[in-house]
Amino acid sequence: MTGPGSWDGRGTAGLAPAAPRPWPPATLPAKRSKVELIKENSNFLRFPLREELETEAPNINESAVQLIKFHGSYQQADRDVRSGKAYQFMLRTKQPAGIVTNQLYKVMDDLADEFGSGTLRLTTRQTFQLHGVLKHNLKTVMSTIIKNMGSTLGACGDVNRNVLAPAAPFKNRKDYLYAVEAADKLAALLAPQAGSYYDLWVDGEKVMSAEPPDVTQARNDNSHGTNFEGSPEPIYGTQFLPRKFKIAVTVPSDNSVDILTNDIGVVTIVNEADELQGYNIYVGGGMGRTHRIETSFPRLAEPLGYVSKDDLLHAVKAIVATQRDYGRRDDRRQARMKYLVHDWGIDKFRSVVESYYGKQFETFQTLPPWKFESYLGWHEQGDGKLFFGVHVDNGRIKGDAKKTLREIIESYQLSVRLTPNQNLILCDIRPSWKSRITKTLAQVGLLAPRHIDSLNLTSMACPALPLCPLAIAEAERGIPSILKRIRAMFDKVGLKEADSMVVRVTGCPNGCARPYMAELGLVGDGANSYQIWLGGTANQTRLAQTFMEKVKIQDFERVLEPLFYLWKARRTSEESFGDFTMRMVLLIQMPGIVAE
Repeated sequence: MTGPGSWDGRGTAGLAPAAPRPWPPATLPAKRSKVELIKENSNFLRFPLREELETEAPNINESAVQLIKFHGSYQQADRDVRSGKAYQFMLRTKQPAGIVTNQLYKVMDDLADEFGSGTLRLTTRQTFQLHGVLKHNLKTVMSTIIKNMGSTLGACGDVNRNVLAPAAPFKNRKDYLYAVEAADKLAALLAPQAGSYYDLWVDGEKVMSAEPPDVTQARNDNSHGTNFEGSPEPIYGTQFLPRKFKIAVTVPSDNSVDILTNDIGVVTIVNEADELQGYNIYVGGGMGRTHRIETSFPRLAEPLGYVSKDDLLHAVKAIVATQRDYGRRDDRRQARMKYLVHDWGIDKFRSVVESYYGKQFETFQTLPPWKFESYLGWHEQGDGKLFFGVHVDNGRIKGDAKKTLREIIESYQLSVRLTPNQNLILCDIRPSWKSRITKTLAQVGLLAPRHIDSLNLTSMACPALPLCPLAIAEAERGIPSILKRIRAMFDKVGLKEADSMVVRVTGCPNGCARPYMAELGLVGDGANSYQIWLGGTANQTRLAQTFMEKVKIQDFERVLEPLFYLWKARRTSEESFGDFTMRMVLLIQMPGIVAE
């Protein structure tokens, strides 16, 4: 049944698809989540956010809280403050491939000091997070970012998030350049179009560069029923997507982007002459889950197929339309695309996507093994200049390190790239500057990787307490001492510096730091309590498995030390901790472990 105000299965009222499809979505479900109704009645993300921003209250109401996410902000409260709610806002930027101009970096650094908490945070999706912004300063901060060629649009909310690509600024590697170009175009294709972002934050002024013609053409193409004809949001409609959506682009073998954890993974394929041929596409990855809900789980993406170089935008749009129309609208826990792929199976999912795409996918191309690349330390760019990957503990830039980074970036007019591992790359460095920059960074503890504990180099943690409302345990504030304790355990059992592993810690099961891919993942499941996940790989290609639950932080040595003894005593030559635990330890009942 369709008509004014009714549900037509396409996520908006009274707008029929332009072309029939063989699997029409169900009509109005018996129950839709509260967020669905908020989106539908928001006038494309405007109401009641605009009205709430104009009140004197330090916070906004629940409907506005849901809408401001699409604009790139979360309302938070400092949970360390016990007397009342200390409301503030977190802003997240959006820049494909983590590319940050010299101007934008300086602006973000200034905003952190003037309107934020005095720190910048680098995220696992190559963006900045600015914490501590008060409501009455939101418009000033947002408009400043926009007018300096930055953006927060779509950094949160039920839309495509920041598109990842390898952060290495290689100028002589066409495959890397193709990956960045694809990330840029996919981000532009799937950005919200209705204009509320510019209406609210810069009074309707559209401060943006022209998009490539092929992006405009792909967005407007409705030959296979992917669009809402005549809508300000041709792809998203009034309901937008059922949940958040994540895309990463990379080149064969480079898994610096955790490719298999994304809703869509794209791999550039070039020929022997470095000419772009097409793209492999993965679908169905995702990390989020809920404790004690067996129907929620982390999942790796799987191959969907291959498309030619001219078809990527249309293929990705078809995948997004499939998730939009068939993803769960009644239960947000089940609304990510990974559950749709899991429930249908890859063959049915491919068939439905092909009905929107208008073509069949070609055979997935053979790829070499994946390798994790951190790009820390000094590297050649390929144009006579260098880049330096700076390790930033848990992505938090603060204090003297923040001041020194700003001085270097400003003095040498450097551009910056953010990595998916919470680090930062200084680009376009002349060889003659290398020694001075190295020395200056070292003076504030920003050392070359050979001087940093190997456990720290690959670890990650989410912000968690005190600001994230979902956190139930420490992560960013807790991981420094956790890594020191692990190193002490290594020393006690006789493991060497080279015997490292990937450690990731999150304060809740949503998995923002991707703990389910770690060799040792710690997932908050109570106050000072964690689930322990074991068995991931250093190249991020295998899911870890739950080993123990409700392990108090003071009991880590009792639980982990026997595992490290076993690893040292029973591993095969060069066997990693993740491979060892997947092979052996998960088969052993914990009470029966004997340290040898």
